[in-house]
Amino acid sequence: MAKAAILEQVGGLTIGEVELADPAPHEVLIDTKACGLCHSDLHFIDGAYPHPLPAIPGHEAAGVVRAVGSEVKTVKPGDHVVSCLSAFCGHCEFCVTGRMALCLGGDTRRAQTAAPRITRNGGEPVAQMLNLSAFAEQMLIHEHACVAIDKDMPLDRAAIIGCAVTTGAGAIFNACSVVPGETVAVIGCGGVGLATINAAKIAGAGKVIAIDPLTEKRQLAEVLGATHTVDAMADDAVEQVMKITGGGVHHAIEAVGRQASADLAVKVLRRGGTATILGMMPLDCKVGLGAMDLLSGKKLQGAIMGMNHFPVDLPRLVDFYMRGLLDLDTIIAERIPLEKINEGFEKMKQGTSARSVVVFD
Repeated sequence: MAKAAILEQVGGLTIGEVELADPAPHEVLIDTKACGLCHSDLHFIDGAYPHPLPAIPGHEAAGVVRAVGSEVKTVKPGDHVVSCLSAFCGHCEFCVTGRMALCLGGDTRRAQTAAPRITRNGGEPVAQMLNLSAFAEQMLIHEHACVAIDKDMPLDRAAIIGCAVTTGAGAIFNACSVVPGETVAVIGCGGVGLATINAAKIAGAGKVIAIDPLTEKRQLAEVLGATHTVDAMADDAVEQVMKITGGGVHHAIEAVGRQASADLAVKVLRRGGTATILGMMPLDCKVGLGAMDLLSGKKLQGAIMGMNHFPVDLPRLVDFYMRGLLDLDTIIAERIPLEKINEGFEKMKQGTSARSVVVFD
């Protein structure tokens, strides 16, 4: 039996016990050690994105492998691992063309006719969210949903690499291929935005502009590498960016998932610039380019999970932390037990602090 935070109905999580099946041939059973609270989880908890219930959210996790299935080749018991929601099959069109983050991952889930991975009360199925369900003491996942990391890496910090840092840093290194000296604006300075700013600094961006309505978040952004900050609610926010950059940024990265911030990302581009939307937008949102934007060679793209190649990217990000380049300590605002998870999400709604991380004993 494993303790878990279960979404019974929209609105909040309840702590209960679940049972995990034995690993199938390509599955890995992991003792969860830490899991970050991500705004994407909140979208499901609040009902903005539908999901079968009951379910266990949580997808930004790190832990230790307890057992593996008979065919698992990539990890072994005792390995320290980070999980990633963009599980990949390895043989579809997206995987074989190097766009693993776009894989729909059908082969990484159990067939509907098979016994469920997670049950409770003697057999009642519990839906697994995003292939992971990490708000639990244990996870049972496909081997292509995790990667082994350096055992010297602290697992509470490793956890947030699994989503926030993979998404933010992936946008800089993969989706945008930022060239040293280019200017970057990051709109929204939560966990993903702060990781994006930190990665832009690592990539050698010439100017890194953090745009957020909250003073506290802009101050955190400066610690992580922002060279300039702008209040997102200022009437002249676009003009400020134009003045700082002499005509707009090469890359504007939206990391919050709001219509206004996505529109702002387009407005602050220079000619030929690219706006990249990372945030989970409300399902009825549309972002667009006007006629003059198109005539100016501007581009707009989505980048799910930063278009990561996580088996390669994640160990590199761990190495960046171990070498003192990636600042995960500033991104983590607090460490909490599983029992305080609802309080952690309430704090997220207030918007003033960075990442909360659930730490398991």
